[in-house]
Amino acid sequence: MAETPDLQTLSTKELHDRAVKLAARRGDVKFLWELLKSIPAAEAAAGDIGESEADIKYVLPMLDDYVHAGEGEIGEVLRPMYVDYLAKHIQP
Repeated sequence: MAETPDLQTLSTKELHDRAVKLAARRGDVKFLWELLKSIPAAEAAAGDIGESEADIKYVLPMLDDYVHAGEGEIGEVLRPMYVDYLAKHIQP
């Protein structure tokens, strides 16, 4: 895995994939839940207000958002979350 200084050079999609994979491997449900909760705000920050009003009763669309949360403007908004998580948990 990349060292902390190298994280900024990775694409947002790569950061997302690494952070999610690491969290899944560690059983870090807290991070995964925080990511899910952060997606609506990231959608609003990326200008997609309609998507930002997602409700938990729409689980399947939320899971789809989760899968694609490393892409586009939403991924860019969530990028600091991925860098922070990886920087705290990767082995040097």
